[in-house]
Amino acid sequence: MRTRRQIVTGLLGAPALVGLAPKTDRPIAGGFVFESQERGHRVRDKAAYRPPAEAKRSPVVIVGGGMAGLCAAWRLEKKGFRDFVLLEMEPQAGGNSRFGENEVSAYPWGAHYIPVPNTESVLVREILTEFGAFADGQWEERFLCHSPQERLYIHGRWQEGIEPEIGATKADHGEYQRFLGRVAELRATGAFTIPMALGEGKGGAALAELDRQSFAAWLDREGFRSPYLRWLCDYSTRDDYGAALGEASAWAGLHYFAAREHEEKGPLTWPEGNGWLLRKLTAKLGRYIRTGQLVRRVARRGTAWQVDTEGASWTADAVIFAAPTYLAPHIIEGFAPLPTLSYSPWVVSNLTLHRIPPGAEEIAWDNVIYGSPALGYVSATHQSLRTRIEKTVWTHYWALAGAEPRQVRREMLASSWESWRDRVIQDIRRAHPRIEECIERVDIFRNGHAMSRPGVGLRGSPDLRRLREGMPGLQFAHADLSGFSIFEEAQYWGVQAADRVLRRLGGSEKKSDRANQRI
Repeated sequence: MRTRRQIVTGLLGAPALVGLAPKTDRPIAGGFVFESQERGHRVRDKAAYRPPAEAKRSPVVIVGGGMAGLCAAWRLEKKGFRDFVLLEMEPQAGGNSRFGENEVSAYPWGAHYIPVPNTESVLVREILTEFGAFADGQWEERFLCHSPQERLYIHGRWQEGIEPEIGATKADHGEYQRFLGRVAELRATGAFTIPMALGEGKGGAALAELDRQSFAAWLDREGFRSPYLRWLCDYSTRDDYGAALGEASAWAGLHYFAAREHEEKGPLTWPEGNGWLLRKLTAKLGRYIRTGQLVRRVARRGTAWQVDTEGASWTADAVIFAAPTYLAPHIIEGFAPLPTLSYSPWVVSNLTLHRIPPGAEEIAWDNVIYGSPALGYVSATHQSLRTRIEKTVWTHYWALAGAEPRQVRREMLASSWESWRDRVIQDIRRAHPRIEECIERVDIFRNGHAMSRPGVGLRGSPDLRRLREGMPGLQFAHADLSGFSIFEEAQYWGVQAADRVLRRLGGSEKKSDRANQRI
């Protein structure tokens, strides 16, 4: 039996050795980005901090500037309520939608697309319409992913699409068709929706049973044995949830396939990924956003709330807690732990290439390698209309699934930039043997709590119910309330929190206007 250390080492790959990456005439530059672990650990460990020197007041304080917090702000502002402030720990708002930019291109540091929303996703359509992605019943062609969209490297060559075709037998195809049939049956129940709350109350006992078993167990029970189908399912749960087949619930695994229309355009994507939407939101809401504000405590004070940062103490009538919910027990006074919530660590790397490697001239937007522990890479210049592209940026994604997250986080943070650089290069080298000769720099983001992992039993857990109910005067807003991290869920819960706060405050626009000059 392997030890936990052996499992984690196998997951991350062998430690980097001197000379692991082949020598090139051009040294590879780079480093880690967003290294805020020390600040986060101060919150986790409840480290002492100086009493805030400045007292401030705002009727509403939003804690956290990821997409949920920004969409809560977007909703408040649209409803005419303009007396609020948003506090964000990082220098840049956006959470998993943050992006970077260099002389070659903008590029994502996390979320890199939005699926074309179903008609039921009215909030997503509303915000995309407001910012010009949808007009007169048509999606903006520039934002729909260009062809070729995705490809798979398998058995030594590339194929179009990521459903394995090369080497697949008649039996493999038969299992895939049977799987799609089961997915269609589940979609017809109306229980699998985006946002997921629209499907609440549908599916009954059968849906609850899916939540009580892993996706791997469900595939076993249904007799799905094809290694190609099981790889596709495992890739899908790692891609959307940062969880392997045996870690994601069957409900979550099937939701990935059943919640969207089978035939759809898209996705919608930009060089900076969802950073495009982040740009729009921060341009619109910048007057409310305070970055570099590490919130240390949120506490009830009579009928009001006190929100302490390391510089100021805010008194508020209502709080929207839009930070990742694993922080809630460490920040909100008297809030009990959330034992059923688990978070997936990710490593995202942006590789700046000074030339396109041989054989990659017809690169797709999303490029996946069969059998890799990572998730492949997307090309930031894929949407470019230029006829000749000499330089590009590839964003490589690696969900560290398959082992206990806490231990994986430790190993991830203990590994050097050189070690991670070499692991990433080794992974891409599976499809591009001389890729290191084309790389100018590799920048790496180690995201220890990248997303909530929808494990067995999470959907029906009391922890999610408690978060959705909130507290008097405090509402939670995060994709965590759905148990998985996609934009549509973050937006939904941000809007729900904003609407509940407005109802609590009486929805008075005049009340807001009295203090607008202070913002």
